[in-house]
Amino acid sequence: MTQKELLYVEDAIGHEQNVGQIVAETISLIQDKNLKSFLKSELKKHQAIETKLLNLLESEVHE
Repeated sequence: MTQKELLYVEDAIGHEQNVGQIVAETISLIQDKNLKSFLKSELKKHQAIETKLLNLLESEVHE
C-alpha cells in the first residue's frame, strides 16, 4: 500500500471514530426508543467498519 493510501485509511479510521462518538452521544441524549434502536444499529455498523479499517492497517504494518 502506498503512503497516500495509508494516509487515506488513517483518515477513514478517524472519521469512523468521530461518527461513533457523535452517535453514542446522541443515543445518550434522546428519549425515543425507536430512534435509539436505529442509532444503536448504525453505531454497530460504524464500529464494524472501523475494525475492518484497523485490521487493514495492521496487516499492512506486519507485511
